Amino acid sequence: MKICVFGTRGFPDVQGGVEKHCEYLYPLLASKERKIMVFRRKSYVKSGLQQYQNIDFIDLPSTRVKGLETVLHSFLATLRCLIIKPDIVHIHNIGPALFSPLLKLLGIKVVLTFHSPNYEHEKWDLFSRNILKLSEKIALSVSDSIIFVSNAQRNKYGEKILQKSVFIPNGIINPVVRIEDDYLKNIGVSRKKYILAVGRITPEKGFDYLIRSFEKANPEDYHLVIAGGVDNEKTYSETLKNSVRSKKVVFAGFVTGKPLQELYSNAALFVLPSYNEGMSIVLLEAMSYSLPIIASDIPANKELNLDNNSYFPVGNERKLAEKLSDFFVNPIESVVYDMDKYRWETIAEQTAAVYEKIQINQN
Repeated sequence: MKICVFGTRGFPDVQGGVEKHCEYLYPLLASKERKIMVFRRKSYVKSGLQQYQNIDFIDLPSTRVKGLETVLHSFLATLRCLIIKPDIVHIHNIGPALFSPLLKLLGIKVVLTFHSPNYEHEKWDLFSRNILKLSEKIALSVSDSIIFVSNAQRNKYGEKILQKSVFIPNGIINPVVRIEDDYLKNIGVSRKKYILAVGRITPEKGFDYLIRSFEKANPEDYHLVIAGGVDNEKTYSETLKNSVRSKKVVFAGFVTGKPLQELYSNAALFVLPSYNEGMSIVLLEAMSYSLPIIASDIPANKELNLDNNSYFPVGNERKLAEKLSDFFVNPIESVVYDMDKYRWETIAEQTAAVYEKIQINQN
C-alpha cells in the first residue's frame, strides 16, 4: 500500500501540533506493507535530520507567507500525488484539502484527519475564513474516511459524516523525566518555581491574557515560562513582548528535545489558555508528566475530563488570575491522569484499521 501524506510542514523537530502528530504516528505506521511518502515544506526542513525506515520525504518549494503557505504547498502536493497515484492520500486538516477533488477524479482514496476548525482562529481575515470554510465543505464531502482527533468536533456534524468518520485522539510518548536543571538555569528559572505554557506564539493561544493574569496574580516566587516559536505572527509576537511589565515572564522560544523535557519535568503548573484547539498535544504531554493543570473551558479541553477546578472560562482574565493566585497560595505537587487511550501505538493501530477498511472496500 502506497500512502502519500500532506498538510504538515514536516518532521522531525518542526513546531506545531500537526507536525508532532505526524512525527509520532508515521514511524509506527510505516512498514514493508505500508510505504509512506510525506510531503514537507522546504523552508521548514533542516539539513542532516534523521531518516525513517519505509518513509520517504518529498520536500516541495514553500513560503512562510501567511495565507499563501498552505495553499501553495497543498496545490503542489496534490499535483505530485496525481503523478505518483498512491492508494491513499492522507490529508491533515481542512485547509490543505482544498484541491482534493482532483485526487478523486483519478480514483485516489482520500483520508482526512480533522485537527481543528482553523477558521475559528483569530489570525485569519474574513476572506481567509471563508476559504477555510469552503475547504471544510470540500474535505468532508470528498474524503472516503475522516479521522477526528476531537469527539466534540465530530459530533457537530450530521449522520452522513458520522457514518464515514471515526474518533482517534492525539497521543503522547512515554515522558522522559529530567532531574537536571541546566536549561532552567540558562533561562533564569528554578525547579518547581515556574508556570509553564507551550505553543506557537499566535493570537488563538491566549498568551496575551495569560501574561496579564499572571501579572495580576503578582506571584512573589514564581516565573511564567512561555515555550513557543514565531512563524508568521511576528507583529503579534513583538506586541506581546512589549506588553510585558513583569521581569518574571520568560519567552523561551521554540524548545524541543531535552530542554523541553526538562521544562515539563520541573514545572510547578501547566497553563493552556487557548481560544481554539483540536486536541492539544502539549496538554496531553503536561498530563503525562503529572503536572497540575489550568486550562480554558473550550470543548476540546473539557473532553479530557480534568477536574472541574482545572478549568476557567475561556478569555476570562480575572478568573484565570484568581486560579493562579489560589495555586500560588496552595500549590499542588502532582496529579495522576489516566493516559491509556492516548498511546501512539494504539492510535497507529486504529489509523491502520482505517486504511485497511478503505483497501477492502476498494477491492
